Amino acid sequence: MQPRHLVPLNALRAFEAAARCLSFQTAAAQLFVTPAAVSHQVKRLEAYLGVKLFHRGHRTVELTGEGEALAASLGELFGQLDLALDRAIAPATAHLRVSTMESFAAKWLAPRLHRFHRDCPELKLRIETGDEPTDFVRDGIDVAIRYGPGGYTGVHAERLMDAPVFPVCAPVPEDATAIAVPDDLRHRTLLHDDSAAGRAGVPDWPAWLQAAGATRVDATRGPVFASIYLAQEAAVAGHGVALGLAPLVEDDLLRGRLVKPFDRALPNAYAFWIVRRHEPGRHPAVDAFCRWLRKEAAGD
Repeated sequence: MQPRHLVPLNALRAFEAAARCLSFQTAAAQLFVTPAAVSHQVKRLEAYLGVKLFHRGHRTVELTGEGEALAASLGELFGQLDLALDRAIAPATAHLRVSTMESFAAKWLAPRLHRFHRDCPELKLRIETGDEPTDFVRDGIDVAIRYGPGGYTGVHAERLMDAPVFPVCAPVPEDATAIAVPDDLRHRTLLHDDSAAGRAGVPDWPAWLQAAGATRVDATRGPVFASIYLAQEAAVAGHGVALGLAPLVEDDLLRGRLVKPFDRALPNAYAFWIVRRHEPGRHPAVDAFCRWLRKEAAGD
């Protein structure tokens, strides 16, 4: 067996932090050392490897080609090392970090978590919100639930639920004008969300009104919200009619906070997906959570 390299681990840590931050000063603050110490460790690593890792300018640093290649590998390796240490410190504790969009966490996941805790009392969840691509090693995320078209690369992804779209609003008071036909929406405020804008196959108000044959409604009228969650909450509050995603409005419909004025629903090119690393079967806690998600989705 060939002897292992006597790798300067402190130098590698300093370089990885400096490469990630593109700043010796910021890296030093993260590592609780001085910028001079980070610079010294990086120079030590450059001497060890015999290559230049940074182009140094006036108060700026930029990675060389060799530096970029090494930084990409080290980020993943240190992430794996951190995960291994976490498991060694607390091997009997099953904590799962779950990343999902805010609306899914609030409207679908939270109302069901009491059943998860009943079925899997030994597992503890930490729910984090976000919709950006997840680096499972770097971010320490175990499972992500994403709303999108699929086609996720470098991970294991499975379709959890479809997301058909239809109008929803708060129950109409008895003394208010009823919404009997789609053209009656001209008397209501339409609530829009940015999530449908520019996404092929994701229905918006113009698409739904056209499909419903509503010719007297201005499809652009009404406020625009930054997320599906905000638009649907505005509908719950009685501020207008929103286009709801079926999984996200189910609980509000069951509780009577929202109603469906029309049965027409449009198919959606986007769906909800379970996204995880390519390791099914190696993490029993993750497998148990994914099984529970599938069971809940099947019940819906």
